[in-house]
Amino acid sequence: MPDASPLRLQKHLADAGVCSRRTAEALIAAGEVWVNGRQATAGQKVTPGLDKITVSGKSVRPAVQPRLTLAVHKPRGLVCSNDDPHNPDTIFDLLPRELARLRFFCAGRLDKDSEGLVIITTDGDLANRLMHPRNTVVKRYHVRLETPFPRTRIPQLLRGVVVEGERLKVEHAALVNPRPDGTAVDLDVHMHHGKKREIRQLFTVLRHDVKRLRRYQIGSFPLRGIPLRAAKQLSTKEIAALFKVPYFDGGHPSRSSHHEKA
Repeated sequence: MPDASPLRLQKHLADAGVCSRRTAEALIAAGEVWVNGRQATAGQKVTPGLDKITVSGKSVRPAVQPRLTLAVHKPRGLVCSNDDPHNPDTIFDLLPRELARLRFFCAGRLDKDSEGLVIITTDGDLANRLMHPRNTVVKRYHVRLETPFPRTRIPQLLRGVVVEGERLKVEHAALVNPRPDGTAVDLDVHMHHGKKREIRQLFTVLRHDVKRLRRYQIGSFPLRGIPLRAAKQLSTKEIAALFKVPYFDGGHPSRSSHHEKA
């Protein structure tokens, strides 16, 4: 007997912990998803437990895992990927043994050279909400540069620059501990969209290479209190905090984000 009513295919793949809905839609468009021996189509409905579904040749089983969401303090050197043949060390290596059997995926990523707060979840709907452009999920970063950045150039960060047809920009930027000459090597940066390596590319185009990039808050949920390489299971209230617009405090990271060593 099937164990669920018909669902849209992308929702079923998200519920099963295979990927987010957006990724599922891309996989369907690329012809990587098959249902009962036929190539899947966008918007197709399936019945979990009855229809045979494969993604990239691997069978998808109905979700039997609990819905868990974790906040992870990612160190540099790990990638946010379930399967990257070029980078065997992933953020999922940090999970305790009892959770390693579950299928988690990242609801928003940090690149290999960056560190800080990453949300991983078995809940495909939540991942989709966190990553969907219509949901303004504010992310805060502490950026350390190789050379001092002048306050007078902050408007350039807000206007952005166009690279390969895409505009890279931030929504807010402020100097941290500025020098008397109005420059600083540390900045507090907020953004809600976040293309791959966007902050690094933006500063590089402006001739300021990033030495260290650390995400210290998502929405109103802070990284504070989660040790490096550790994970914290989030409550319903803490998950809701991810979607709350943070109180504007002048743009400076908390004291812990200034001085906490990673």
